[in-house]
Amino acid sequence: MTANPSRDAILVVNAMSRRGAEQYEEARRLLEEAGVRLIESHAVENGDDLRPTVRKAVKKAGMVIVGGGDGTISSFIGEFEGEDCVLAVLPMGTANSFARSLGLPLELEDVARVIAKGESRAIDIGSINGETFANVAAIGLSPLIADTIPDALKRWLGIFGYIVWAIRIAFSFSAFRLTIESEGSRTVTHASEVRIANGSFHGGVELVEEAEMDDARITVDAVTGKSMWRLALNWILVLLHLKSQKRTMIEVEAPEFWIETDPPRDISIDGEIRASTPAKVEVVPQAVRVVVPA
Repeated sequence: MTANPSRDAILVVNAMSRRGAEQYEEARRLLEEAGVRLIESHAVENGDDLRPTVRKAVKKAGMVIVGGGDGTISSFIGEFEGEDCVLAVLPMGTANSFARSLGLPLELEDVARVIAKGESRAIDIGSINGETFANVAAIGLSPLIADTIPDALKRWLGIFGYIVWAIRIAFSFSAFRLTIESEGSRTVTHASEVRIANGSFHGGVELVEEAEMDDARITVDAVTGKSMWRLALNWILVLLHLKSQKRTMIEVEAPEFWIETDPPRDISIDGEIRASTPAKVEVVPQAVRVVVPA
């Protein structure tokens, strides 16, 4: 169910994000011109201050508008759980996968109009070993990329920087043994990548088409086999939206999973490494209200 969110809002921008610092003033202007009344605005330059700033804002306003990337949103999404406050997203990151999964435009002027005229929608969030996440987590090559990519490459080339770095490190990466348990079933296989999806976009690309953010389930896609060429083929098939991608992976949907890998692997949660295997994965249904296009 949707409803019109409050137009009185607090703006919080991650000034450390790829575009946050340079777009802060422009975002304020565009939001006010679109009809949003900003009762407070903050450009946060210290990472330790971001979550406390959002926490205070959630208690004071009917809507909190946050500018940043996927890691920014994921780091505090739990602050909105069960609150009357609505989250509105200004995409200012590299991939902006969460915004894409919500169907939001990526240009500031366009998204400001959505925030002013859109509706609120209750969505699920995920939890991995107690760490909440908004959109997608990953095991395998993606966390290695997120952990090692040079900041300059990410800053100047954006998504293409990730692709360049992925090609560089792929040949030194090895597959792992994967165990997935859910709803009484157990799957054991070798895999090169696992995507744990609440939303459909990952790395700016629609990787998990079946994932819905309000179905009270998490979708897990695992690219099977030991070959990096098989992973590359999967990415190509996914990018081309070809159904034959299913031949390169397994897919499971459930409200809860237990995932193990041998050897243990880091888990990238919305682009930031915040957990590792073994992992308990759960969905938190209808946990947060967000602004979406009307």
